[in-house]
Amino acid sequence: MLLRRGHNRWLVFCAAFFAGLFLFAYYGDNGASIRRMTSTSSSPWAADLTATSLSKLQPQHNGDAELEIIVAATKEENVTWLHDYLHDWPKNIYVVDDQQAALTVPENKGREAMVVLTYIIDRYHTLPTNMLFHHAQRFQWHNDDPDYDALQLLKRFRVAHLAQHGYVNLRCAWILGCPVEIRPLVDAQSAPENDIPTAKHIYSEAFAELFPDVAVPEAVGVPCCSQFGVTRETVRARPRDDYVRFREWLLASELDDAISGRVFEYAWHGTERPHHFPIAEEYGMCDRRDCDNEGCAGQYDLPKYSNLPEGWPMFGWDGEDRHWSGEL
Repeated sequence: MLLRRGHNRWLVFCAAFFAGLFLFAYYGDNGASIRRMTSTSSSPWAADLTATSLSKLQPQHNGDAELEIIVAATKEENVTWLHDYLHDWPKNIYVVDDQQAALTVPENKGREAMVVLTYIIDRYHTLPTNMLFHHAQRFQWHNDDPDYDALQLLKRFRVAHLAQHGYVNLRCAWILGCPVEIRPLVDAQSAPENDIPTAKHIYSEAFAELFPDVAVPEAVGVPCCSQFGVTRETVRARPRDDYVRFREWLLASELDDAISGRVFEYAWHGTERPHHFPIAEEYGMCDRRDCDNEGCAGQYDLPKYSNLPEGWPMFGWDGEDRHWSGEL
């Protein structure tokens, strides 16, 4: 059917209008093609790559790489930053609450501990030379960066430092965890003081079950928060059966996730190697003269709350413009 000339002009006008509307929506934010997220993560970059979608895009790895990053995520978490900036790092995105994801876990228990153990068990014979275990979110209160930005730390991370020592915690600040966080034998005698999740009162019993041939330590001190690097040789210093047993303990545990996960949070350094390294060594800041064993001046300040404010890092705790000019 032929269209009347007026009708044809109307269609052209509509097409142009909607094309312009699309371009405005796409580039309208100061020329940047970045859509704002509205999820509870408050992340300011594109929401295109959820953990599940990136999980399905990643190829299967065979251990040939110098380093792989293993990420514990939920299905709606935005992991675009991993895809955009860490091009050369093979990624293993474990989606704990999606059994249809390319990589997942037997059961969503114990938080990131289940991901760590599942990866090691599944890849024990094809592990890469070095591994980094990390959370999905880029901006987190515990990251040793003035903006709590994991990307800046990962870009500066010295793989040679990890290769030299076999195990490193990705957090160097002593606040929360050091010099002593848990006194297992003493803490077992008292109940938690408040509703804040803690493994202090059950650590002694859990440690004895996990490591029956090792005496329960008098004190445990390690920076939180279950982000660490480890080498293949260090992992294989334990037989695969040990990691299977650890995971079976986690699967059978009746402890709340927040508690069982914290047991491992304050045990990884013992399952691998108990070391502490200053941030200057781990992140290549040895040229700074304001660093000591506890950190570098201005590098990390404990934030007001564990949830960063809406709009971080562009906007601060009171909604003020931080004039942040970092990478998005």
